[in-house]
Amino acid sequence: MPKLISAPFVALFFFAAPFLALAQQANPGQLSLTQSEASHFARLALKCVRKEYPNKPDHTINDSNDVRNPRAMHAAFYGCYDWHSSVHGHWMLVHLLRLFPSLLEARDIRSALDANLSDKNIKNEVAYLNQSNRASFERTYGWAWLLKLAAELHDWNDADGQRWSQNLQPLADAFAEKYLAFLPKQTYPIRTGVHPNTAFGLAFALDYARAVNNTKLTSLIVERSRTYYGHDVNYPGSWEPGGEDFFSPALMEADLMRRVMNQREFARWFQQFLPGIARGAPKELLQPATVTDRSDPKLVHLDGLNLSRAWCMRNIAAALPQNHPARRILARSAAAHARAALPYVASGNYEGEHWLASFAVYLLTTPAP
Repeated sequence: MPKLISAPFVALFFFAAPFLALAQQANPGQLSLTQSEASHFARLALKCVRKEYPNKPDHTINDSNDVRNPRAMHAAFYGCYDWHSSVHGHWMLVHLLRLFPSLLEARDIRSALDANLSDKNIKNEVAYLNQSNRASFERTYGWAWLLKLAAELHDWNDADGQRWSQNLQPLADAFAEKYLAFLPKQTYPIRTGVHPNTAFGLAFALDYARAVNNTKLTSLIVERSRTYYGHDVNYPGSWEPGGEDFFSPALMEADLMRRVMNQREFARWFQQFLPGIARGAPKELLQPATVTDRSDPKLVHLDGLNLSRAWCMRNIAAALPQNHPARRILARSAAAHARAALPYVASGNYEGEHWLASFAVYLLTTPAP
């Protein structure tokens, strides 16, 4: 007698099917997002942006009055397990709504954004940030994603979007000021594969600064990027990945520097930084990472690594000259990384589902090399 398949498994299979299809179409020249696929990503975020528990706060308790539940601390970004995942879940919802205004989930997305990005809720977030012992709160991963959300809302010709942008601006201003205050004091970059990675924090902040014409922040980030990374050569890419990375320190650095340098300068820098890429080396950097347990909140980071590696490689390839020998290698490796990760964005485990969709959407909406 054949085994019966449980209803939850069937539901998971049908929900994951679009991500399997996305993975199958991931070839070196083709990574894109359809409206149907966007709906599935949107539903992942809608499930968690108002889901308070489980929750892992980045919270310093100043006194007994500071023992509070997540929603009391963060009226806007209390969901999705942690503050930064909530922020980039909101970015993804805005991004998808901009790309697909007629999305079936559009009304639910607007309702969620309206509830969370209210003027009152953002003032609550600013007040939290201004309390004692908050200097390193979400530095700089959460800072970067908040500015990414602000940039996404900034130039959107939509009445709701402009209202949410206006509401969010005081918090964006607060984080911009934090960058301006902190970066001159940061003597050394943090070269890690997780949240404090300096290159990632600078990359998204630079995108924001340019989008809103903040020349002071732009100039500082360009200067800091060149100071931290401009003379790097022979990066030990074979040491990657670390066991809980969701960023490649090597590729994230290169993805920042292609923003800072013109094409000729970047090609010269990249050749010195990772001289073996055009020969397919180091293989450790070009082969997708293996994930052994997607219910483990640290090991599932490696699915995010495969997604972020893919977007970095696509961005780097696009920034290199057309005839550069590394372009083909990077495009092929990006496709392999996408195939390795996209089927598991909807794995049925909240440990990955609360954040991986944002990485997938960012990957799928970056231009092809």
